[in-house]
Amino acid sequence: MGKVLTHMTMSLDGFIAEPDDQIGELFEWYDGGDVSVPSANKDVTFNVDEASAAMLRDLVMEAGALISGRRLFDITDGWGDNHPAGAPVVVVTHHAPEDAHRWPRTTFVDDVGAAVARAREIAGDKDVTIASANVAQQALTLGLVDEVCVSLVPVLFGEGIPYFANLGGHHLLEDPVVVQGRRALHLRYPVRR
Repeated sequence: MGKVLTHMTMSLDGFIAEPDDQIGELFEWYDGGDVSVPSANKDVTFNVDEASAAMLRDLVMEAGALISGRRLFDITDGWGDNHPAGAPVVVVTHHAPEDAHRWPRTTFVDDVGAAVARAREIAGDKDVTIASANVAQQALTLGLVDEVCVSLVPVLFGEGIPYFANLGGHHLLEDPVVVQGRRALHLRYPVRR
């Protein structure tokens, strides 16, 4: 069975987006190099540095399912039912969209614990990646996360949507695996059990 991990790109002061959901310079690292990393979505190719490419390939190739919150799902229009990781998506929401049939590779559930269980089922031996801050926060509080991944970008937003907030307690992480990329420092912290 694979791991349950979180991954978000974050500003140096801890935000994954500006207050209006704009990402500003956060994703510059996805186009900051000359190594092409194709995605499962034909409209998305990443051009990153060599170190970031290895990290990104690992995240994408090992992803068996992705968990998103409804807010991110709506912002991206469900990635057109083809997330760049190529994995089916489980969306945590109390209200599934009326036109949910538009996304046949997407499952809608109303609880974070149920989302992790369903995503593990879908992923099989591969990893489950949580790609929404609020869902990641809840999953950490529930003790369902094995690894916290951060792509830390050299920008200060000053305010915005935090990656980590209201965690409901103290969470101790192991020492990180560190990958120095261009325009991002990639950190992978196993959660201490």
